[in-house]
Amino acid sequence: MSTRYPFTAVVGMDDLRLALLLNAVSPAVGGVLVRGEKGTAKSTAVRALADLLPEVTVVPGCRFSCDPATPDPACPDGPHGTGTASSRPARMVELPVGASEDRLVGALDIERALAEGVKAFEPGLLAQAHRGILYVDEVNLLSDHLIDHLLDAAAMGASYVEREGVSVRHAARFLLVGTMNPEEGELRPQLLDRFGLTVEVAASRDPDQRVEVVRRRLAFDDDPAGFAARWAGEESALRERIAAARALLPEVRLGDDALRRIAATCAAFEVDGMRADIVMARTATALAAWAGRTDVTVEDVRQAALLALPHRRRRNPFDAPGLDESKLDETLEESGGGDDPDPDPDGGPGGGPGGGGGPEDGVPPQAGPPSGERPQAEEPAGPGAQGGPGGREQAPAKAAEPFRTKVLSVPGLGEGAAGRRSRARTEHGRTTGATRPRGALTKLHLAATVRAAAPHQRARGRSGPGLVVRRDDLRQATREGREGNLVLFAVDASGSMAARQRMGAVKGAVLSLLLDAYQRRDKVGLVTFRGAAADVALPPTSSVDAAAARLEQLPTGGRTPLAAGLLKAHDVLRVERLRDPSRRPLLVVVTDGRATGGPEPLALAARAAGLHAAEGTASVVVDCESGHVRLGLAAELARHLGGTAVTLDELRADSIAGLVRDVTATRRAA
Repeated sequence: MSTRYPFTAVVGMDDLRLALLLNAVSPAVGGVLVRGEKGTAKSTAVRALADLLPEVTVVPGCRFSCDPATPDPACPDGPHGTGTASSRPARMVELPVGASEDRLVGALDIERALAEGVKAFEPGLLAQAHRGILYVDEVNLLSDHLIDHLLDAAAMGASYVEREGVSVRHAARFLLVGTMNPEEGELRPQLLDRFGLTVEVAASRDPDQRVEVVRRRLAFDDDPAGFAARWAGEESALRERIAAARALLPEVRLGDDALRRIAATCAAFEVDGMRADIVMARTATALAAWAGRTDVTVEDVRQAALLALPHRRRRNPFDAPGLDESKLDETLEESGGGDDPDPDPDGGPGGGPGGGGGPEDGVPPQAGPPSGERPQAEEPAGPGAQGGPGGREQAPAKAAEPFRTKVLSVPGLGEGAAGRRSRARTEHGRTTGATRPRGALTKLHLAATVRAAAPHQRARGRSGPGLVVRRDDLRQATREGREGNLVLFAVDASGSMAARQRMGAVKGAVLSLLLDAYQRRDKVGLVTFRGAAADVALPPTSSVDAAAARLEQLPTGGRTPLAAGLLKAHDVLRVERLRDPSRRPLLVVVTDGRATGGPEPLALAARAAGLHAAEGTASVVVDCESGHVRLGLAAELARHLGGTAVTLDELRADSIAGLVRDVTATRRAA
């Protein structure tokens, strides 16, 4: 077994270490979601936590880690008697992003179930994680069907595996810990709410702290065992403190005054449901136990809010997680019914081994934004900045209010990643047929299997009521569902689009389509063109937030290099086809159709559009032309693309009903 980096050797990241330790003290807190940029030791800290957890007492030989004191009566390895017990270290089970459904929930041997009537079950990762930690790195990239299983297990504390009427149930209660880079996309709200706490991590800007990080990492890589031995004392002390806090936890008193403050805080920040109140109460109690106290203080409630509420107050996909700390302080002050004792400055959540990187750690505090806040983006160029040839750059226009749109889908039947946009062959959906399985059988088509086995029963010597089934008889169900696509926006930011009210409407329309892409699990990309060239403002990504931020900062001005924009979009799609050939693209060109710069700009744009049409790229042109005199250039561009044109008004849900039919009809005619 490889040596893990010691938890107490992690530099800085006070909030992350505290959140993990609170879950070690009270697993009922509900896990941690760690958000942050790449290379900030998120995974290192999470993996190091497993070595600090107390050992688990289990029934010997039980593959599902049943507790001898209260064994699961429905355990597939049961029933368990009152025999001996054994102990083992707490497990940390990692769920890979590309794991199959069978790897997560377990697999039934369908052939034996049909032929012998026995439940031959191979446990999955949910069974292995029972009474331990389930760690998902890059949790925001997890497939939807795996997220559904995680949600079910987290809600019910059990996992169900059902295949054609044969079912197995086993307990699955685990501490869910996930890490993610927000630049790669956000989590579904349902899964986001299942994480008890959330923390934001960022690399320190303090040179001394960065030096210490590098020094420790190099020392660990040179001699992992020796480095771990040097930190063994601190690890042992922290382990003992966790055990002491666990023992104290039942004695901690959560008074009515603290409960009122918790309820008032959750109401003030308009979080949905009651889970936030419960998580805050459990977190505040764990904070008190961690500090060695038996009473919950105002500071405990405040710290609990900073950890439990930022991801729950997110009202739409474009809201940044965070909490207004001045509003929090005001709410706590107004809702108090009495004076709580001041917290011990030396015994609070920031003190002691591993509790918060105080001076006793020998490491200066980590520089960065306050808890619950994200680093501010750089200010966009001001209105005086120079634009491209043909005009000065104007300050970015504010996007109009987004609206609900109907789906723009890619014609045909794809085989891309599961999503909610275009028709595709998927593992989940309605059954459309059957085929011989290639590899492991995952979705049995029972009727087709019976039909394949029925003619051979006499030859196989069948004498009883059971059906004699061979491997060659098994049939895999083919299913049709929905896939996610790559929606690439090519946005005209030239001077002809620069009227602020007009560009605001355009940004509002693109923002609406981005919101639709978020809900349908698409990847998005953004190409802009103005002045003399086109730029990839955002390479294809799953982060709709990033696309919305780039759109908000988009300035306008200059000429209209329409051909350059289409060629740049063609290059982006060509590269993405090599990276992810199964994900089909949808090109959305937002322009008034005008083209300037160079000889015969409209002819050049038509030839560039022909490249997309030749490759069969589904496309939609959002016509932004306004005024009494209309040239119809956007519709002409759509004809060259082999797509369809739609006005800004027609993008709204009530007006867009015929758009998908138009896209399909245009493609068929081409």
